[in-house]
Amino acid sequence: MTAVIHIEGLRKTFRTMRGGARVALNGFDMTVEAGQIHGFLGPNGSGKTTTLRTLLGLVRADDGRMSILGHPAPDALPAVAPRLGAIVESPQFFGNFTGRRTLRLLARAGGVPAERVEAVLTQVGLRDRGNERVKAYSLGMKQRLAVASALLKQPELLILDEPANGLDPAGIREMRDLMRELSTAGITVLVSSHILAEIELICDHVTIISRGQRVATGPVAAVLSGFDKGEYRVRVADLDRAAGVLTTAGLPVTRKEDHLVVADVGDAAWIAEQLGQRGMWVSELTPLTPDLESVFLQLTNSAPEPVPTRQVDEAIQPGTIDLGVQP
Repeated sequence: MTAVIHIEGLRKTFRTMRGGARVALNGFDMTVEAGQIHGFLGPNGSGKTTTLRTLLGLVRADDGRMSILGHPAPDALPAVAPRLGAIVESPQFFGNFTGRRTLRLLARAGGVPAERVEAVLTQVGLRDRGNERVKAYSLGMKQRLAVASALLKQPELLILDEPANGLDPAGIREMRDLMRELSTAGITVLVSSHILAEIELICDHVTIISRGQRVATGPVAAVLSGFDKGEYRVRVADLDRAAGVLTTAGLPVTRKEDHLVVADVGDAAWIAEQLGQRGMWVSELTPLTPDLESVFLQLTNSAPEPVPTRQVDEAIQPGTIDLGVQP
């Protein structure tokens, strides 16, 4: 497959007001293949937005190589700009302009046919609200307008930074469906989001960044399977007796208040058989497969702690895990 985005060894350090330095990117690598819906994840301050801004020529990198749609970035951005749509952070619009007028001006400036305005307004659900002033829009409506502006040029590559920001549950589902439609139409989508459940639902590949470095990359299923411990939740009437039987059989068992967690299970039916032979009937035998949220928190060491409050720069850099995407 063709790499639509390729980033290798990207480095960026910002100078602080007191003369210090903050490393935002420390040799970051990422590859996005054509046709993917690729999730880009990381804790606050991990370098996600800096990566996107650097890729789009809004920030100058200190070192590293980048390419977009086969062209070196940022030098060739003027050549690829007509094939690229992007939303980075919170787009700003003139509050006194209507949504429709805003898009018409952007279309005219970009040499886009006027009929695309109505098409994208319909596509993002703003057709009937297009004549209202932007300052009257909710946060979610402004986000829809931003997505519409990114779709005006019918891009081959769409970069979305927190596209579900401010959307209600119905709007989040509509955004998910829209990304699927775009992918089906052959558009590559790179989406950065903190809504990990949505990323797990919509994305086929994912890259996770922590402290400016890549900590995992690959198909979502492969990233998750790398953390599958073969655990099952087991419920029986006599938990202590069941725990003794399974521990004696050599399985790691954790006793919870109303169930057991059994790890390293090769065949779940074996558990039911062993307990059944001793007169203990299993009422639940459920696989505990890892989800993207738990894997993300483990990889970035960003799980919440009771006290003290975790600071934004306290995510650590574990060993890099590469599960399918080649640099």
